[in-house]
Amino acid sequence: MIPLQKSFLRRRGMTTIRKEKKRKPLALMAVLLAALASCVPQTKEVRPSAPSPAKIALVLGAGAAKGFAHVGVIKILESNRVPIHMIVGTSVGSVVGSFYAYGYDAFQLQKLSFSIERGDIVDLVLPDNGFIKGEKLEEFVNRTVQNTPMEKLKIPFYAVATDVQSGEEIAFGRGNTGMAVRASCAIPGIFRPVRIGDRMYVDGGVVSPVAVEVARRFGADVVLAVDISARGERTPPENTIETILLSFNIMYSRLASAQIAKADVVIQPKVSHIGSADFSKRHEAILEGERAAIEALPQIQRIVNDLRTAGRLE
Repeated sequence: MIPLQKSFLRRRGMTTIRKEKKRKPLALMAVLLAALASCVPQTKEVRPSAPSPAKIALVLGAGAAKGFAHVGVIKILESNRVPIHMIVGTSVGSVVGSFYAYGYDAFQLQKLSFSIERGDIVDLVLPDNGFIKGEKLEEFVNRTVQNTPMEKLKIPFYAVATDVQSGEEIAFGRGNTGMAVRASCAIPGIFRPVRIGDRMYVDGGVVSPVAVEVARRFGADVVLAVDISARGERTPPENTIETILLSFNIMYSRLASAQIAKADVVIQPKVSHIGSADFSKRHEAILEGERAAIEALPQIQRIVNDLRTAGRLE
């Protein structure tokens, strides 16, 4: 081969090698860029989730004949269109609560409260673990709600009782409405304990006279608690039943303090002058309920308006 051709080929070969050496870094860079591009997150449209609907619970406390005040509270809440999504009742609160959950409006409740007589709900027996059997109360409640079971009431409703064997708070939300209310109202020493299944139950006020925690447990965002345990000077008792009821009312007052501290709004009708067994002052109790609810109304309306602004209430 001519020396010139050899020289040319060597130069050409060297040029080819140099070009290949230049191409390799470029190819590697392209692979790296492609890999990096694949790691870039894809842009997706993120839609804000709708706010969860708020649940407002009405918690009606224990207090025997003072419980007519609950009717007055409901009158004010209803007339001001305060929505109620859950009702929790203890003792007399469970009676009023079951009727409201069934669908009676406030004025129907008031009419019913004026027509009820002691004989409609009290079946006295010879003292044997209680003066009152409680069957009449159960029948009265079931008749008034047309035998509707708890789970089919228009507003979710829970009746609070005490398992006397374990001392635990029990919230009934299914089954026989009248029986659950009877258990919730079975004040020890006055009403006979109520057997449901293999357990015995007494008045829910023994552990939770104003059952705020029950409402929270079942999903309440806002709790309106009605405390009728009547702090202050009380009417002196005149017989054994009134003495027992007054003693329980003092206990209710002490126990209620811990629970109402957890409520968003506390409504406390001034019913200390009304005896726990005094049905003659039912009209006064209703008026006191109205007054107490009117006093609490600005606070309730602020909460409701804030929830509506946040899109959590219609």
